[in-house]
Amino acid sequence: MVAAKKDRYTPRLRTHYQEVVKPELLKKFGYTNSLQVPRLEKIVINMGVGEAVNDSKKTKSAADQHALIAGQKPVITKAKKAIATFKLRGGLGIGCKVTLRREKMYEFLDRLVNIALPRVRDFRGVSPRSFEGQGNYALGRKEQIVFPEVDYDKIDEIRGMDIVICTTAKTDDEARELLRGFNMPFQN
Repeated sequence: MVAAKKDRYTPRLRTHYQEVVKPELLKKFGYTNSLQVPRLEKIVINMGVGEAVNDSKKTKSAADQHALIAGQKPVITKAKKAIATFKLRGGLGIGCKVTLRREKMYEFLDRLVNIALPRVRDFRGVSPRSFEGQGNYALGRKEQIVFPEVDYDKIDEIRGMDIVICTTAKTDDEARELLRGFNMPFQN
């Protein structure tokens, strides 16, 4: 007798993609196969900590905040070589990054689009021109405090972050329509 598999949690945006976004893209671009429809591949979040040159504890606190935002432990990025002008030594931790896939990727995108971006003061939408030519989208945030997981009283410094959304789209137009399907607030 085969044991029944436990029902896995499916993020809201993944269900939305399967039921709404995928059929719309299939119809709009006229794909012959449903596997040709673009989908999200991964989201990479990078946070540089330039002040870690003087104080190595800054990297640790940035990584802790990064883990709260992303929902998984980040990797500390290290300097490849020494640069005397910047007082940088080789092997010194100067940032952190995390790559999200599957459920965590959809959960993060949901929180980014529906919670974090609307909390930005004077927000008018994200730039529709930040595509790099092969269907990937990059956006930068100047402060990590727009995420509700970060406690404003416990942060030592406001840091920015880069968020890159990688898709399987072949063109920027396909990727733009995919992200519009997830309610990404593009400027007009």
